[in-house]
Amino acid sequence: MKGRLIVLEGIDGSGKTTQINHLASWLPNSGLMLDGTKLHITREPGGTALGKALRALLLHPPKDKFPDPLTELLLYAADRSQHITQLIFPALEKGDWVVSDRFSGSTLAYQGYGRQLNIELIKQLELIATQGLEPDLTLWLDLSVSKSIERRSQQSKDRMESEGVTFLNKVASGFEKIAKERNWVKISADQHSDLISKKIEREILASFTTLKYK
Repeated sequence: MKGRLIVLEGIDGSGKTTQINHLASWLPNSGLMLDGTKLHITREPGGTALGKALRALLLHPPKDKFPDPLTELLLYAADRSQHITQLIFPALEKGDWVVSDRFSGSTLAYQGYGRQLNIELIKQLELIATQGLEPDLTLWLDLSVSKSIERRSQQSKDRMESEGVTFLNKVASGFEKIAKERNWVKISADQHSDLISKKIEREILASFTTLKYK
């Protein structure tokens, strides 16, 4: 049976890492995964060795050597193409499950709505990089920009996080539009992490329980 791809999306500070760590322990014991299959936890950018190098260039480039918006978009696409070819496709073909911190929706939100690059161009590039692959389930952890900034106030910021409130508001608005277009599951990230975990568990069980027996 084909494996499953679950993606968590959202602006920084929404708690994706916390929830992915929870899924790493919960999913293998959920009864959803067939015997002998594995769970792969990954992220974009940076899910492969090449991706880690691209992540460093994108989020922590040499001082005053920032890539221009189009170059940035192409680097994200290169990371995704390598990620899918090297890790995600082989895992799914074996029947394994994959949980990814970000996927193509983030590129559309950050580079499309945030950077104001051509949306249709990004979607065409997405089709090339993903080879038509779509997540089986995308969970969007919805958090306001003000709350995101508050949560990250004591943390060092990468280049995207340092773009400012106007940019982040555009990204957040983009996520809202994309979530509606692509039927993502919206989960409020402004609540206790345990409540979020339980909600995620329910959504995953509802989405995949019957599929195990088909």
